[in-house]
Amino acid sequence: MRSTSMERSEGGQMLLATGVVLLMSLLSMAIFGVKVAGLTLPHDPASDDVIVTTEEVLEILEPLTQARTELWMEGGLEGLEAAELALETVHDDLLHHGEIRGVEVKLTDLAVVQIDDTTLSVTGELGVSDGEAMLSFDVDFTVTL
Repeated sequence: MRSTSMERSEGGQMLLATGVVLLMSLLSMAIFGVKVAGLTLPHDPASDDVIVTTEEVLEILEPLTQARTELWMEGGLEGLEAAELALETVHDDLLHHGEIRGVEVKLTDLAVVQIDDTTLSVTGELGVSDGEAMLSFDVDFTVTL
């Protein structure tokens, strides 16, 4: 008689364990479903990512280009070549920065013109977009050699 009682007890425990496993699986799928559903929501039009990113880029563009130009010149490059290489590396970093933030950052129509022996003029256009909004801004600054 004891063995019959033990078999019923073990059967109940197995049924309970199966229920717990099933419940955990359903909970896991529900959490995953909620996360995936959040990815398909439309972009918030009230988001100010484009404006904030544009402000950040405009704030750092000139000093970063100046610093990198100086580094390339210390490495042995001429002023104009150093500034062009500095702008190229800054542009690459801005592209990566935009990818991280979920926006596209591009510098287009860049031109570096030597004004005199110690000054370069940089002009171009900054474009920032996030799929919902786009902002273009003309950039114009000088780099001292």
